[in-house]
Amino acid sequence: MRRCAAVVLGLVALMGCVRRAETEGQEVAAPAEYYPLSVGNRWTYDVTFLGEKREHTVELVGEREGFFVDREGTRIGVDAFGVWDGKRYLLRGPLREGQAWNNMVSVSSLERYRVLAAGVRCTAPAGAFRDCVQVEARNRVDAKTTLVNTLTFARGVGIVRVETVAEIDGRQVPQASRALASYAVKPTTR
Repeated sequence: MRRCAAVVLGLVALMGCVRRAETEGQEVAAPAEYYPLSVGNRWTYDVTFLGEKREHTVELVGEREGFFVDREGTRIGVDAFGVWDGKRYLLRGPLREGQAWNNMVSVSSLERYRVLAAGVRCTAPAGAFRDCVQVEARNRVDAKTTLVNTLTFARGVGIVRVETVAEIDGRQVPQASRALASYAVKPTTR
């Protein structure tokens, strides 16, 4: 009887270890859940570009060739791999820290993406968000300069923040920032 109890306790402890290992580093959700796409969805951002401040609104106004399209003609879609604009994946599963992928956007331009954090909190003028994914995108411009975009996505909301810096000879020079000021999105139904 004591041996049976010891085996049961051992199995319970082992199950606890397996369960913990399964959740550590686990993907937080599907990429599509971090960029809700539906006609009428709207995001307004406070934008700073080289010191100049302005507001910019992105609104999805239609669908064309498998993509949602905004008022400026920019397209965004979701496929089995993630969220993309037809040239690059902004989010690609599995969404867990360290996950990396490359996008060849032209003959001379390779963008390198990496998930910096998943399942974290973030803030913007629009509020505080609990389940966010932060992604770094790097694109080497020349021998001395690399553009680095850090994008933060909130589950059920979309892009909450974008910070752009130019790394020039190892120094980081701020270029632009975009922070979500307000939004109106419908839940994703796809």
